[in-house]
Amino acid sequence: MDRKIRVLVIDDDEEDFIILRDVLAEMPHQQYVLDWRSSYEDGMEAIDKKQHDVYLVDYRLGAKTGLELIEEALAKGYETPFIILTGQNDIEVDTNAMQAGAADYLVKSTITALQLERSIRYSMQQAKNMQQIKDLNVQLEKRVRDRTLVLEQAMVELEKSRHELSVALDREKEVNEMKSRFVSMASHEFRTPLTTILSSLALISKYAAAGLHEKEKKHIERIKTTVSGLSELLNDFLSVSKLEEGKVVIMPERLQIKEVVAEVIEDMQTVTKQGQLLHYGHTGQTEAVLDKKVLRHIMLNLISNAIKFSPENTEIWIFTQATTDSLSLRIEDTGMGISEEDQAHLYERFFRGQNATNIQGTGLGLNIVANYLRIIGGTISLSSSLAKGSVFIVQMPFGQLSAPAPAKNAEP
Repeated sequence: MDRKIRVLVIDDDEEDFIILRDVLAEMPHQQYVLDWRSSYEDGMEAIDKKQHDVYLVDYRLGAKTGLELIEEALAKGYETPFIILTGQNDIEVDTNAMQAGAADYLVKSTITALQLERSIRYSMQQAKNMQQIKDLNVQLEKRVRDRTLVLEQAMVELEKSRHELSVALDREKEVNEMKSRFVSMASHEFRTPLTTILSSLALISKYAAAGLHEKEKKHIERIKTTVSGLSELLNDFLSVSKLEEGKVVIMPERLQIKEVVAEVIEDMQTVTKQGQLLHYGHTGQTEAVLDKKVLRHIMLNLISNAIKFSPENTEIWIFTQATTDSLSLRIEDTGMGISEEDQAHLYERFFRGQNATNIQGTGLGLNIVANYLRIIGGTISLSSSLAKGSVFIVQMPFGQLSAPAPAKNAEP
């Protein structure tokens, strides 16, 4: 059996309500429960409770109209159907009722049981259909939002892939360019010193046979210098390779600063130019906790540059200052200096200053220094101008000493 349909009649004339109740009573196959409110305000209060399936609203409700009541209820979001009741058949009232949102329009004097029942049934079905349409729209909007989100995510992934591909292509171009520069540079940097060594060896044999020992000694020193340059070149390449492959392992140890610096300066004496002097000074504590190999690499590169880019008969100053947690290294020279334009690219791999093209070098030294400092959390700064020399200042924080292995208990 169908459930009872709850109908709210909002009409200021009780007699009209009684007529409607009697009319609906003639419909035996459908049961209705009618409630009545006699004013606009009482009707709105009952609507707010949402206890009815359909509302029959009189066109005239005192100072206000049923159309105003419908508009107010619909503005609140109520979706239960409204049927306007009027005392006369007026096309304007019909049109206004439809515009206000009424589901149907009935003339009181001509209402029959079949007509009223049909209007209620159709209005409820229409409201149900509208609700289904709204539900479908909500589902459709959700599907659109979901599809849009999927599309946006796909676009993000596509853009990410495009960016990664672009980065990879740029990286490949950079690698290819580096390979070309490396081949060109290595061809020159290796061929020239090897040629020098071979020619010196040939002359040594000639001078030895002639007993010209001073000239023989001169070419032996030349070979030593050239071999030292080749060794430096190979060290640079090996350092770059290790840094690229992530094979550099930092092993801090307790160092005597002056001893390490003195060793480096002694090594560099063999490559100084005629009349060049290396001066060293230190302040602060005498011990540092650093990786000795890293410290030597940094010092060797910076001092080597100071020697190469300074003329003969000049002085190079090396200063170290140690605190409780860091070491400061300062290298000063009075060489050719570095332009502001070149300083912007100074730590790039293979970069060489415009005024250094005729000086032997790989363009790797400062790049290696910068990468070592990046690994240990250090910094490097430069003060330089053309023809006035350069001052490099390096700050290196101390590392942590490895914990000693626990001693094994002696066997009884």
